[in-house]
Amino acid sequence: MTTDELVNLHGVTVLRCTPDGPALDGERAALDLIGDAMGRGADVVAVPAERVAEEFFRLRSGVAGAVMQKFVNYRVRLAVVGDVSRHLDDSAALRDFVRETNQGGHVWIVADDDELGERLRPAG
Repeated sequence: MTTDELVNLHGVTVLRCTPDGPALDGERAALDLIGDAMGRGADVVAVPAERVAEEFFRLRSGVAGAVMQKFVNYRVRLAVVGDVSRHLDDSAALRDFVRETNQGGHVWIVADDDELGERLRPAG
């Protein structure tokens, strides 16, 4: 198992999580990532999509809302990085949710590290 690493993207410290770590499957997992990020001085946690539990993408489960609320409460940004198209293909509600979430500045669901970098690039 490889370890999560700190990277700097446009002056923002990002905790880039490995795909083989514990699943982001609820509040406890969110708090573990937040604690790790805060302890290491990271402003953003980038979690590979394959590490995000299936329940996160089923909005009725409440997992996405609970996880996101923890990140917002602790003022640590969250980026789910990777291909989530199969989830989006199955749910118009999830497509709307992702579109709305991505318009904000705290939680993003992005295709890859390049897109995350673009979101973190200073304006101007």
